[in-house]
Amino acid sequence: MSQSNFSRPGAIDLSALRKPAGAAPGAPGAAGGPGAPAGAAGGAYVLNVGEANFQADVIERSLQAPVVVELWSPRSQGSNALGAVLIQLSTEYAGKFLLARIDVDANPQVAQAFGVQAVPVVIAILRGQPVPLFQGVLGEPEVRQYLDQLLTVAVANGITGRAEPVGPAAPDAESAEEPPPNPRYEKAENALGAGDLDGAIAAYEELLKETPGDAEAKSGLARVQLVKRTQDVPADVRTRAADNPTDVEAQLLVADVDLMGGHVDDAFARLISTVQATAGDDRNTVRLHLLELFEVVGADDERVIKARRRLMAALF
Repeated sequence: MSQSNFSRPGAIDLSALRKPAGAAPGAPGAAGGPGAPAGAAGGAYVLNVGEANFQADVIERSLQAPVVVELWSPRSQGSNALGAVLIQLSTEYAGKFLLARIDVDANPQVAQAFGVQAVPVVIAILRGQPVPLFQGVLGEPEVRQYLDQLLTVAVANGITGRAEPVGPAAPDAESAEEPPPNPRYEKAENALGAGDLDGAIAAYEELLKETPGDAEAKSGLARVQLVKRTQDVPADVRTRAADNPTDVEAQLLVADVDLMGGHVDDAFARLISTVQATAGDDRNTVRLHLLELFEVVGADDERVIKARRRLMAALF
Protein backbone atom coordinates (compact mmCIF):
# COMPACT_ATOMS: atom_id res chain seq x y z
CA MET A 1 0.00 0.00 0.00
CA SER A 2 1.46 3.36 -0.91
CA GLN A 3 0.88 6.63 0.85
CA SER A 4 -2.53 7.81 -0.27
CA ASN A 5 -5.51 10.01 0.34
CA PHE A 6 -8.73 8.59 1.68
CA SER A 7 -10.35 5.99 -0.50
CA ARG A 8 -13.75 4.41 -0.52
CA PRO A 9 -14.33 2.19 2.53
CA GLY A 10 -15.04 -1.46 2.21
CA ALA A 11 -12.01 -2.58 0.23
CA ILE A 12 -10.62 -4.64 3.10
CA ASP A 13 -12.33 -7.75 4.44
CA LEU A 14 -12.45 -7.42 8.22
CA SER A 15 -14.67 -10.43 8.83
CA ALA A 16 -11.67 -12.57 9.77
CA LEU A 17 -10.90 -10.20 12.62
CA ARG A 18 -14.13 -10.65 14.51
CA LYS A 19 -13.54 -11.92 18.01
CA PRO A 20 -13.15 -15.73 17.93
CA ALA A 21 -15.52 -17.70 20.11
CA GLY A 22 -14.04 -18.22 23.55
CA ALA A 23 -11.07 -15.90 22.95
CA ALA A 24 -10.12 -13.68 25.82
CA PRO A 25 -8.90 -10.11 25.32
CA GLY A 26 -5.75 -10.90 27.25
CA ALA A 27 -4.82 -13.92 25.18
CA PRO A 28 -1.32 -14.05 23.74
CA GLY A 29 -1.10 -12.20 20.48
CA ALA A 30 -4.08 -10.01 21.28
CA ALA A 31 -2.07 -6.98 22.21
CA GLY A 32 0.75 -4.83 20.99
CA GLY A 33 3.48 -7.36 21.69
CA PRO A 34 3.94 -11.07 22.27
CA GLY A 35 2.14 -12.05 25.44
CA ALA A 36 1.49 -8.43 26.38
CA PRO A 37 -1.94 -7.65 27.81
CA ALA A 38 -4.47 -6.03 25.50
CA GLY A 39 -5.65 -2.63 26.56
CA ALA A 40 -4.21 0.75 27.45
CA ALA A 41 -0.92 1.58 25.79
CA GLY A 42 0.65 4.73 27.17
CA GLY A 43 -2.09 7.31 26.73
CA ALA A 44 -5.66 8.16 27.68
CA TYR A 45 -6.81 7.48 24.12
CA VAL A 46 -4.43 4.69 23.10
CA LEU A 47 -5.09 0.94 23.04
CA ASN A 48 -3.03 -2.10 22.18
CA VAL A 49 -5.22 -4.20 19.89
CA GLY A 50 -4.92 -7.67 18.41
CA GLU A 51 -6.97 -10.35 16.73
CA ALA A 52 -8.95 -11.28 19.84
CA ASN A 53 -10.14 -7.80 20.76
CA PHE A 54 -10.28 -6.14 17.34
CA GLN A 55 -14.07 -6.36 17.10
CA ALA A 56 -14.77 -4.83 20.51
CA ASP A 57 -11.96 -2.27 20.66
CA VAL A 58 -11.90 -1.10 17.03
CA ILE A 59 -15.06 -1.97 15.11
CA GLU A 60 -17.53 -1.23 17.89
CA ARG A 61 -15.74 1.90 19.11
CA SER A 62 -15.64 3.26 15.53
CA LEU A 63 -19.43 3.65 15.63
CA GLN A 64 -18.99 6.53 18.07
CA ALA A 65 -15.72 8.16 17.02
CA PRO A 66 -12.98 7.60 14.42
CA VAL A 67 -10.46 4.90 15.31
CA VAL A 68 -6.96 5.39 13.89
CA VAL A 69 -5.26 2.02 13.49
CA GLU A 70 -1.45 2.03 13.53
CA LEU A 71 0.07 -1.19 12.21
CA TRP A 72 3.63 -1.31 13.47
CA SER A 73 6.52 -3.57 14.40
CA PRO A 74 8.93 -3.27 17.34
CA ARG A 75 11.68 -4.18 14.85
CA SER A 76 11.06 -1.01 12.86
CA GLN A 77 12.69 2.22 14.02
CA GLY A 78 10.29 4.12 11.78
CA SER A 79 7.36 2.49 13.55
CA ASN A 80 8.66 3.65 16.91
CA ALA A 81 9.10 7.22 15.68
CA LEU A 82 5.64 7.42 14.12
CA GLY A 83 4.06 5.77 17.14
CA ALA A 84 5.42 8.51 19.40
CA VAL A 85 3.89 11.17 17.15
CA LEU A 86 0.51 9.44 17.04
CA ILE A 87 0.40 8.91 20.80
CA GLN A 88 1.25 12.56 21.38
CA LEU A 89 -1.46 13.72 18.99
CA SER A 90 -4.04 11.35 20.47
CA THR A 91 -3.51 13.13 23.78
CA GLU A 92 -3.72 16.55 22.17
CA TYR A 93 -6.91 15.74 20.25
CA ALA A 94 -8.45 14.49 23.52
CA GLY A 95 -10.94 11.93 22.24
CA LYS A 96 -11.60 13.23 18.74
CA PHE A 97 -10.11 9.88 17.71
CA LEU A 98 -8.96 6.70 19.42
CA LEU A 99 -5.54 5.30 18.53
CA ALA A 100 -5.43 1.50 18.19
CA ARG A 101 -1.87 0.13 17.93
CA ILE A 102 -1.39 -3.32 16.37
CA ASP A 103 1.94 -5.15 16.46
CA VAL A 104 1.95 -6.99 13.13
CA ASP A 105 4.61 -9.45 14.33
CA ALA A 106 2.31 -10.65 17.10
CA ASN A 107 -0.83 -10.43 14.98
CA PRO A 108 -0.08 -11.69 11.47
CA GLN A 109 -3.74 -12.34 10.69
CA VAL A 110 -4.52 -8.65 11.16
CA ALA A 111 -1.63 -7.67 8.91
CA GLN A 112 -2.84 -10.12 6.27
CA ALA A 113 -6.41 -8.80 6.43
CA PHE A 114 -5.17 -5.27 5.79
CA GLY A 115 -2.76 -6.37 3.06
CA VAL A 116 0.21 -4.91 4.91
CA GLN A 117 3.52 -5.39 3.12
CA ALA A 118 5.63 -2.87 5.03
CA VAL A 119 5.21 -0.93 8.25
CA PRO A 120 4.27 1.50 9.58
CA VAL A 121 0.84 1.77 8.00
CA VAL A 122 -1.99 3.93 9.32
CA ILE A 123 -5.64 3.20 8.55
CA ALA A 124 -8.80 4.74 9.96
CA ILE A 125 -12.00 2.88 10.81
CA LEU A 126 -15.28 4.79 10.47
CA ARG A 127 -18.47 2.96 11.40
CA GLY A 128 -16.71 -0.36 10.98
CA GLN A 129 -15.32 0.44 7.53
CA PRO A 130 -11.61 0.92 6.75
CA VAL A 131 -10.30 4.15 5.24
CA PRO A 132 -6.62 4.02 4.18
CA LEU A 133 -4.61 7.03 5.39
CA PHE A 134 -0.88 6.70 4.73
CA GLN A 135 2.16 4.44 4.82
CA GLY A 136 5.62 5.31 6.08
CA VAL A 137 7.05 7.72 8.61
CA LEU A 138 5.64 11.26 8.49
CA GLY A 139 6.41 14.26 10.66
CA GLU A 140 3.92 15.75 13.07
CA PRO A 141 2.61 18.46 10.68
CA GLU A 142 1.86 15.92 7.95
CA VAL A 143 0.23 13.47 10.37
CA ARG A 144 -1.86 16.29 11.81
CA GLN A 145 -3.05 17.17 8.30
CA TYR A 146 -4.24 13.61 7.69
CA LEU A 147 -6.00 13.53 11.06
CA ASP A 148 -7.75 16.84 10.45
CA GLN A 149 -8.98 15.62 7.08
CA LEU A 150 -10.15 12.37 8.68
CA LEU A 151 -12.18 14.31 11.24
CA THR A 152 -13.74 16.39 8.45
CA VAL A 153 -14.78 13.21 6.64
CA ALA A 154 -16.11 11.77 9.92
CA VAL A 155 -18.30 14.80 10.61
CA ALA A 156 -19.52 14.80 7.01
CA ASN A 157 -20.66 11.21 7.60
CA GLY A 158 -22.43 12.08 10.83
CA ILE A 159 -19.76 10.75 13.20
CA THR A 160 -19.55 13.52 15.79
CA GLY A 161 -18.92 11.65 19.05
CA ARG A 162 -15.75 11.48 21.11
CA ALA A 163 -13.86 8.42 22.24
CA GLU A 164 -13.99 7.57 25.93
CA PRO A 165 -10.61 7.67 27.74
CA VAL A 166 -9.18 4.16 27.94
CA GLY A 167 -5.61 4.62 29.16
CA PRO A 168 -3.82 5.58 32.35
CA ALA A 169 -2.99 9.20 31.51
CA ALA A 170 -4.94 11.80 33.42
CA PRO A 171 -7.83 12.76 31.14
CA ASP A 172 -8.87 15.70 33.30
CA ALA A 173 -5.51 17.40 32.90
CA GLU A 174 -5.47 16.72 29.19
CA SER A 175 -9.03 17.92 28.71
CA ALA A 176 -8.11 21.17 30.42
CA GLU A 177 -5.65 21.87 27.63
CA GLU A 178 -8.36 21.43 24.99
CA PRO A 179 -10.30 24.69 24.48
CA PRO A 180 -13.99 24.37 25.36
CA PRO A 181 -16.47 24.16 22.47
CA ASN A 182 -17.36 27.56 21.09
CA PRO A 183 -21.00 28.22 22.03
CA ARG A 184 -21.31 30.26 18.83
CA TYR A 185 -21.53 27.03 16.82
CA GLU A 186 -23.53 25.00 19.34
CA LYS A 187 -26.87 25.32 17.53
CA ALA A 188 -25.42 24.13 14.22
CA GLU A 189 -23.41 21.32 15.80
CA ASN A 190 -26.37 20.08 17.84
CA ALA A 191 -28.54 20.02 14.72
CA LEU A 192 -25.86 18.12 12.81
CA GLY A 193 -25.43 15.63 15.64
CA ALA A 194 -29.20 15.01 15.58
CA GLY A 195 -29.14 14.42 11.84
CA ASP A 196 -31.06 17.64 11.12
CA LEU A 197 -29.15 18.81 8.06
CA ASP A 198 -31.59 21.59 7.20
CA GLY A 199 -31.38 22.91 10.75
CA ALA A 200 -27.58 22.86 10.65
CA ILE A 201 -27.56 24.67 7.30
CA ALA A 202 -29.94 27.34 8.63
CA ALA A 203 -27.82 27.81 11.76
CA TYR A 204 -24.59 28.23 9.79
CA GLU A 205 -26.28 30.62 7.34
CA GLU A 206 -27.53 32.69 10.29
CA LEU A 207 -23.97 32.90 11.64
CA LEU A 208 -22.65 34.01 8.26
CA LYS A 209 -25.26 36.77 8.04
CA GLU A 210 -23.92 38.10 11.32
CA THR A 211 -20.23 37.58 10.43
CA PRO A 212 -19.68 36.96 6.69
CA GLY A 213 -15.97 36.29 7.20
CA ASP A 214 -16.42 33.48 9.76
CA ALA A 215 -14.14 30.78 8.28
CA GLU A 216 -15.37 28.02 10.60
CA ALA A 217 -19.02 28.72 9.76
CA LYS A 218 -18.18 28.75 6.03
CA SER A 219 -16.45 25.41 6.33
CA GLY A 220 -19.25 23.94 8.44
CA LEU A 221 -21.90 25.10 5.99
CA ALA A 222 -19.97 23.64 3.04
CA ARG A 223 -19.62 20.27 4.81
CA VAL A 224 -23.31 19.98 5.67
CA GLN A 225 -24.40 21.03 2.18
CA LEU A 226 -22.09 18.37 0.75
CA VAL A 227 -23.70 15.71 2.92
CA LYS A 228 -27.18 16.80 1.88
CA ARG A 229 -26.35 16.83 -1.83
CA THR A 230 -25.01 13.28 -1.70
CA GLN A 231 -27.87 11.67 0.20
CA ASP A 232 -29.79 10.45 -2.88
CA VAL A 233 -27.40 10.04 -5.78
CA PRO A 234 -28.86 8.68 -9.06
CA ALA A 235 -27.36 5.30 -9.93
CA ASP A 236 -26.45 6.42 -13.45
CA VAL A 237 -24.77 9.71 -12.55
CA ARG A 238 -21.22 8.50 -13.10
CA THR A 239 -22.15 7.09 -16.51
CA ARG A 240 -23.80 10.39 -17.43
CA ALA A 241 -20.69 12.28 -16.41
CA ALA A 242 -18.44 9.97 -18.42
CA ASP A 243 -20.64 10.21 -21.53
CA ASN A 244 -20.97 13.99 -21.45
CA PRO A 245 -18.07 16.08 -20.08
CA THR A 246 -20.24 19.22 -20.28
CA ASP A 247 -23.13 17.80 -18.24
CA VAL A 248 -22.52 20.20 -15.36
CA GLU A 249 -25.08 18.67 -12.99
CA ALA A 250 -23.56 15.19 -13.36
CA GLN A 251 -19.97 16.43 -13.05
CA LEU A 252 -20.75 18.35 -9.86
CA LEU A 253 -22.53 15.41 -8.26
CA VAL A 254 -19.79 12.90 -9.12
CA ALA A 255 -17.21 15.32 -7.68
CA ASP A 256 -19.30 15.50 -4.48
CA VAL A 257 -19.47 11.71 -4.27
CA ASP A 258 -15.71 11.44 -4.82
CA LEU A 259 -15.00 13.96 -2.09
CA MET A 260 -17.31 12.18 0.35
CA GLY A 261 -15.44 8.96 -0.44
CA GLY A 262 -12.13 10.68 0.26
CA HIS A 263 -10.98 10.98 -3.36
CA VAL A 264 -10.07 14.63 -2.95
CA ASP A 265 -7.68 14.97 -5.89
CA ASP A 266 -10.12 13.16 -8.21
CA ALA A 267 -12.94 15.52 -7.25
CA PHE A 268 -10.80 18.60 -7.83
CA ALA A 269 -9.40 17.32 -11.13
CA ARG A 270 -12.90 16.55 -12.44
CA LEU A 271 -14.18 20.05 -11.75
CA ILE A 272 -11.09 21.75 -13.17
CA SER A 273 -11.54 19.72 -16.35
CA THR A 274 -15.20 20.75 -16.43
CA VAL A 275 -14.20 24.40 -16.05
CA GLN A 276 -11.98 23.95 -19.10
CA ALA A 277 -14.80 22.27 -21.07
CA THR A 278 -17.51 24.86 -20.34
CA ALA A 279 -18.10 28.59 -20.72
CA GLY A 280 -20.31 31.39 -19.43
CA ASP A 281 -22.75 30.63 -16.63
CA ASP A 282 -21.94 26.92 -16.66
CA ARG A 283 -18.26 27.61 -16.11
CA ASN A 284 -19.03 29.99 -13.26
CA THR A 285 -21.33 27.43 -11.63
CA VAL A 286 -18.55 24.84 -11.68
CA ARG A 287 -15.99 27.36 -10.41
CA LEU A 288 -18.17 28.33 -7.43
CA HIS A 289 -18.85 24.68 -6.64
CA LEU A 290 -15.14 23.93 -6.64
CA LEU A 291 -14.51 26.85 -4.27
CA GLU A 292 -17.13 25.36 -1.95
CA LEU A 293 -15.32 22.00 -1.97
CA PHE A 294 -12.12 23.87 -1.11
CA GLU A 295 -13.93 25.08 2.03
CA VAL A 296 -14.79 21.49 2.96
CA VAL A 297 -11.20 20.28 2.71
CA GLY A 298 -9.57 23.39 4.20
CA ALA A 299 -7.74 26.35 2.71
CA ASP A 300 -4.34 25.33 4.08
CA ASP A 301 -4.51 21.76 2.72
CA GLU A 302 -1.76 21.18 0.16
CA ARG A 303 -4.24 19.60 -2.25
CA VAL A 304 -6.39 22.72 -2.13
CA ILE A 305 -3.39 24.97 -2.68
CA LYS A 306 -2.33 22.99 -5.76
CA ALA A 307 -5.88 22.85 -7.11
CA ARG A 308 -6.27 26.62 -6.73
CA ARG A 309 -3.22 27.11 -8.93
CA ARG A 310 -4.63 24.73 -11.54
CA LEU A 311 -8.01 26.48 -11.41
CA MET A 312 -6.39 29.86 -12.01
CA ALA A 313 -4.49 28.43 -14.98
CA ALA A 314 -7.72 26.95 -16.37
CA LEU A 315 -9.55 30.27 -16.05
CA PHE A 316 -6.85 32.42 -17.53
